[in-house]
Amino acid sequence: MAEEETEPSEEQKKEIAKWFLLNAPAGEIQYVAKDLKPVLNDDDVYNEAASEAFPVYNKSHMICLEMPGRFGDVLVTSYGELQDNEYLDPKTAQVATVDHVKQVCTEVRPATDEELPSPYIEEYRCALEAEILKYVGEAYPKGFCSVYCINGKDVEGPGSDFEFVVVISAARLSPQNFCNGSWRSIWNIEFKDDIQMLKLKGKLQVGAHYFEEGNVQLDAKHECRDSTMFQSPDDSAIAIAGVIRHHETEYLASLEASYLNLPDTTFKDLRRKLPVTRTLFPWHNTSQFSLTREISKELGIEK
Repeated sequence: MAEEETEPSEEQKKEIAKWFLLNAPAGEIQYVAKDLKPVLNDDDVYNEAASEAFPVYNKSHMICLEMPGRFGDVLVTSYGELQDNEYLDPKTAQVATVDHVKQVCTEVRPATDEELPSPYIEEYRCALEAEILKYVGEAYPKGFCSVYCINGKDVEGPGSDFEFVVVISAARLSPQNFCNGSWRSIWNIEFKDDIQMLKLKGKLQVGAHYFEEGNVQLDAKHECRDSTMFQSPDDSAIAIAGVIRHHETEYLASLEASYLNLPDTTFKDLRRKLPVTRTLFPWHNTSQFSLTREISKELGIEK
């Protein structure tokens, strides 16, 4: 006797819905949500799943939203998160309130002194931000970046360590052409005053989705480390931007090379090099494989 299928509980439905939302490719969560809602057929379950999934998705994809009042754009990241739905934009010293499900900024306010770094730290941060903005403008036509101080923002002068995070986010969305893609990189930079060194740790992630008559996705990740000398704000900024440029350019070149070589490497390995007989098919003399002759021989009616 066949087992009866049981209806998933509301909690199970919510977790399944969250999985689909969180695994949506770059720029496609709204399309997934639109299709998911009628499938669930339960507004309460959908709203609960969306309220939990959208903030995580938006921060992991580091989406960029326009702030009201022509203040510019704000990156939605965990590094700029102040409290529920509030995100700091270091460039403009503004705090944006974000509606995660609608993916819009609803209001903006000036950041308080407690939310901003000290003048000493801000000098380093601004110098680095200027260099990163220059690099992103050259390398990513639709890229955005922010520089956050995540440790030691109250340091008033030399003698103490502090840490910055550089966030770069770029997306090229073209659903009408059945393709979307994104680049995300996060660089942790530790300013070590005692040894006069800067330690850099980068995490790069590239995503792409092609879905014309199929469904092909790329999710490539790369980590790297480097270091440079602790110098003045301007000199440190130039050195850091140079290191970031070098590693990101090198990784992009390696990706391009690997995909150019796919037909001769990965795809070739997927095919059997020789038939089961371990001999090549003699295309120059196919008459030796006469099906009629082979059958006649097997049946003992050979002439």
